[in-house]
Amino acid sequence: MGDREQQFVTEAFETNWIAPIGPHVNAFEEEFCQVIGSSHAAAVSSGTAALHLALKLVGVGVGDEVFCSTLTFSASANPIAYLGAKPVFIDSDRLSWNMDPDLLQAALEQRAQAGKLPKAVILVHLYGQSADIDPILKTCQQYGVPMIEDAAEALGATYKGRSPGTFGTIGIFSFNGNKIITTSGGGMLVSEDASITSKTKFLATQARDPAPHYQHSEIGYNYRLSNVLAGIGRGQLLVLKDRVAARRRNCEVYEQALGNLPGIEFMPEAPWGSATRWLTCLTIDPIAFGADREQVRLALAEQQIESRPVWKPLHLQPIFQDSECFGGEVAEDLFDRGLCLPSGSNLSDEDLDCVIQAILKCAA
Repeated sequence: MGDREQQFVTEAFETNWIAPIGPHVNAFEEEFCQVIGSSHAAAVSSGTAALHLALKLVGVGVGDEVFCSTLTFSASANPIAYLGAKPVFIDSDRLSWNMDPDLLQAALEQRAQAGKLPKAVILVHLYGQSADIDPILKTCQQYGVPMIEDAAEALGATYKGRSPGTFGTIGIFSFNGNKIITTSGGGMLVSEDASITSKTKFLATQARDPAPHYQHSEIGYNYRLSNVLAGIGRGQLLVLKDRVAARRRNCEVYEQALGNLPGIEFMPEAPWGSATRWLTCLTIDPIAFGADREQVRLALAEQQIESRPVWKPLHLQPIFQDSECFGGEVAEDLFDRGLCLPSGSNLSDEDLDCVIQAILKCAA
C-alpha cells in the first residue's frame, strides 16, 4: 500500500459510500482511463468478471468457438465455458511467450475455409509483457473476429508506446491481490466504444431496467466494484510507476547475478515495448545447469522461498483436455523448464540475495 489508499477509504466511510457504485468508482474509472489512454472504462468485481462480460458483449454464446492463448492462467478461458462456448488454444512464440501471430493466422485461415470462424480471440499479455499486437489485430480484422485483450498481468507495460489492453474491441484488467497494483479484488473493462462500457455497467448491476420499481428484461450479474475498493484503487494508481520500477529492478538484479550461468535463460523482453516484469521468469536447461526446474523449486522451498512453475498450458489442463490446440510444443517446453521467482514490489536486497544464493547452490 502507498500513502493515499487509507485516505480514500476513510473518505468512503465518512461519506457512507460503502456499497458498489459511488464517487470513488466514478473517479477510479476516469483516472484509470487517463493512465492507460482509454476513452471509457467500467470497474467490476474482478478481471474474470470483466472477461465474462466482454465475451457476452461481443456475442459469444452456446456452441461458439473462442480462440485463446494456451500459456496462461485458467481464468483467461473459464469465462468461455461460463457461456457454453468452446475454447480453442493457440501456442506461444519464443520471443515474448505470448500468442504466436503466425499460428493464429493459420488457425483463422483454416476456420475461414471451413466456414466456421470463432466468435472472438482472447489475446493474453503474459507476466507483464505485451504480445505482438499489430499482426494479431490485423489478422482478427481481416477475418472480422473481435479481439479481446486480457491485460490482467500487464498493467503498466507498453506496446509501441501504448498500453496493451487499448487496441482491441475490449480490454480487461485485474486488481487481484497478486497483481502489480491491487484493490484486494477488482477488475476493469475498457473500450473506445461508449456503448460497450455502458452496457457493461448495466449488466454488472443486475441488469435493472430504468423503472421506479425493480424490473429486469435481461439476465444480469452482481459484478460492480465497491466504492471502498475503488478508493484503494485510486491510491494504487498513484504508485503504479513506482511498482513497475521495483519489479523491473528485481529482474535486473536476478539477471546480473544469474544470467551468465550455463542453462539459465530469462523471459526475453520483446523489442516492441517495455515489460513490467510483474513476475521474473526464467527457464532452466537441466543438462547445462546441473539441476532441473523442480529440483531448483524444491531447493528454494527448503529455504522458505516460494517459487512456482510457469503457467501449465491450458490444453494440458484436465478441464480442457478435449479442447483443440494449434501447436503447443513451445508452451509445453516453457512449462517443463520455466520457473517464476519471488517478484514482490517490496523485496529487499537481502531478500533477493537469499533467492540468488539458493539458486547458485543448485548450480554448484
